[in-house]
Amino acid sequence: MPLIKSAKKKMRKDRKRTAGNALYIKSYKDIINKIKKGGSNINKLLSQFYSRVDKAVKRKVIHKNKGDRLKSRINKLLKKK
Repeated sequence: MPLIKSAKKKMRKDRKRTAGNALYIKSYKDIINKIKKGGSNINKLLSQFYSRVDKAVKRKVIHKNKGDRLKSRINKLLKKK
C-alpha cells in the first residue's frame, strides 16, 4: 500500500478507471459470444459489435489496431458460416 497521499489518490482513480474500462470490454465480448452462438439477427449484432468496438477505441480502452483485428476476425468467422 502506498504511503504518500498522491499515490493513494492515484490508486483510487485507477480502480475507478479500471472498472469503467471493464464495462466497455465486457459489452463487446458479450456480443462476440452471441454472434458465435448464432441466431437470426446476425446483421444487427454485427452492427452493435462494430459500434461497441469503435467506442472502446475512441475512449482508448483498447488500441486501434486491436479494434481492427477484432472486427476482421468476426468478419472472417461469419464468412465461414
